[in-house]
Amino acid sequence: MALQPLDTLATQLATQPIIFVGGKGGVGKTTTAAALASHYATQQKKTLIISTDPAHSLGDVLNVTLSNETTAITPYLDALELNPDIIVDNHFAQVERTIKGYANPDMMPKIREHLRLSKSAPGAQEAAMLESMCQHLVAAADADSDKRYEHIIFDTAPTGHTLRLLVLPEMMGAWTDGLLAQQRRQAKLRTAATSLDLDNNSYKDDGKNNVANPFAKQKPDRWEQAVSVLEKRKQLFRKAGLLLHDRKQTAIVLVMTADVLPLAETKRATQQLEETKLTPAAIVVNQLITPTQTDEFWRTRADRQQGLMREIESNFTDYPIYPIYLQQTDVRGSEALSALLT
Repeated sequence: MALQPLDTLATQLATQPIIFVGGKGGVGKTTTAAALASHYATQQKKTLIISTDPAHSLGDVLNVTLSNETTAITPYLDALELNPDIIVDNHFAQVERTIKGYANPDMMPKIREHLRLSKSAPGAQEAAMLESMCQHLVAAADADSDKRYEHIIFDTAPTGHTLRLLVLPEMMGAWTDGLLAQQRRQAKLRTAATSLDLDNNSYKDDGKNNVANPFAKQKPDRWEQAVSVLEKRKQLFRKAGLLLHDRKQTAIVLVMTADVLPLAETKRATQQLEETKLTPAAIVVNQLITPTQTDEFWRTRADRQQGLMREIESNFTDYPIYPIYLQQTDVRGSEALSALLT
């Protein structure tokens, strides 16, 4: 597919409520994501941009200080940088509260120590970040939510991390199903054991005239709270997974530069996304040099990029490709970012 004018990128994505911007590190993902968010905000479309990259630069690009809480940039633009440490702490605090509802109090010190060590376990941050992303994603897309946005744009971590996050809702949903199935089997065994114990002891007097009453109201199952939490997580991941795979809801934009390594990584990313039925909507080629150069160094660089651009076009014939040319100064602040797409 031939190169498209940059100002049509925002038009192509105008009907997409959810936009993921990904690519190799250092290619301009954050600038592209922030430019899209700023553009939609200037059109008075309520927009939220979220950075999921632990090495945040979104605040620097927008020229504001951001945190793990939503910050209003303009009347129509909100932004936040997900802090994995805070998210993990909150996630495990919730796990502790759930366990505390049914665990023996004497076991809690050991449980707390186990949870503390689990925070550093491989995948702990990813799982917690995923749940937070899904919560923002589902809330922002919910027509009845007071947190609904017309656009929610994710400025993601480098490609490999992004791909894992995009496929994790389905994996986490399957894992949660497994836990729920195990809990149900245990509940059946406990019910059978309780029934057997009742048959053996219901009419035995303990010497204090406390005869067990088979018709007495049973205490709530101690696992009900844990099962409820798992069911809610299952529904959350299911909703997020459906949104991610809905081409009318979600668009994935890959950003690259006209260099050998970004080209190779973008080829791998498109193949992996296609295999998981998350086909990219567009490819942005950033930091291009205007072909007409008088300086020999820059002319050589521009000629090399033009050769790579022909290779990029031949490799990504199914995708619209949008060029962004190298700017004389850094693009910072929502006004300058919005102007990049006009």
